Amino acid sequence: MYKGIGIFIIFLLIGCSSPSSQTGYYLDHSYSSKNTSERIQYVVLHYTVSDDEQSIKILTKGKVSSHYLIPSQPQQKNNQPIVLQLVPESLKAWHAGDSRWLYHTSMNDSSIGIEIVNGGFSDDKKGNKTWAPFNDIQIVALIPLVKDIMRRYNIPPENILGHSDVAPRRKQDPGRAFPWQRLSQQGIGAWPDPKTVTKYLAGRNVNEPTNILQLQKALKFYGYSGIPLTGKLDRETQSTLRAFQLHFRPRDIDGHADAETEAIVFALIEKYRDMSRFKAYQQKKQSEESFSNQHGD
Repeated sequence: MYKGIGIFIIFLLIGCSSPSSQTGYYLDHSYSSKNTSERIQYVVLHYTVSDDEQSIKILTKGKVSSHYLIPSQPQQKNNQPIVLQLVPESLKAWHAGDSRWLYHTSMNDSSIGIEIVNGGFSDDKKGNKTWAPFNDIQIVALIPLVKDIMRRYNIPPENILGHSDVAPRRKQDPGRAFPWQRLSQQGIGAWPDPKTVTKYLAGRNVNEPTNILQLQKALKFYGYSGIPLTGKLDRETQSTLRAFQLHFRPRDIDGHADAETEAIVFALIEKYRDMSRFKAYQQKKQSEESFSNQHGD
């Protein structure tokens, strides 16, 4: 009897590993590689700059799309907000465009896109911007949605980004009114520890000018990989500084290279990256600059 059971088990094991028939070929699943990672590594948050009806039209019939859309006033079911899914997560949505973060480019390939219905900003005659607030129910809907995505794809908090983070030259969403600090308290998105910011501020006035090249290096190391290392406050550097400030220092988003901005990015590197690696990166760049200067490049 036991011999018969053993033969049956062996038969089952052989059957499980036998090639499966496909059209014109067989697949053998006997070997499985551990060298894999999730395709989805980021969540990118946007605002629509349109009302509900127009947002749905643009994202379903236009030239852009997103995986999810949070309406201005989400409907409720069983006392929970309803979020619209426009694209399956298994497919790529066209939400990020020309974008990059760390070593990733074309962020559509590695991210889930979430659009939130919001008017963005309006300019007065003097060019001053007024940013439209988000409705609290939208944030109430967003938090469990992002948490669920993070859990399923094992996404760390610092990989929840704004469109302006990954495309700072072109975009400003989700904008100055977006509650990044509130989300960080729910484990969503990066946020600097105030004590660490104070440590790196080192008694300086928050508005004191800082070394532009050092700030460019810090921003590039943290993730803003498109920023140039020119040592100058050029247009691309200012755009990147504004994007960073929109996310981490919304009280002042003028794009100045100041001490507080530097202290914040250093605090983020210490918390989410590796300060010793950043210092090694700085030394490497300094050696490259010295070599270039000596050889007149």
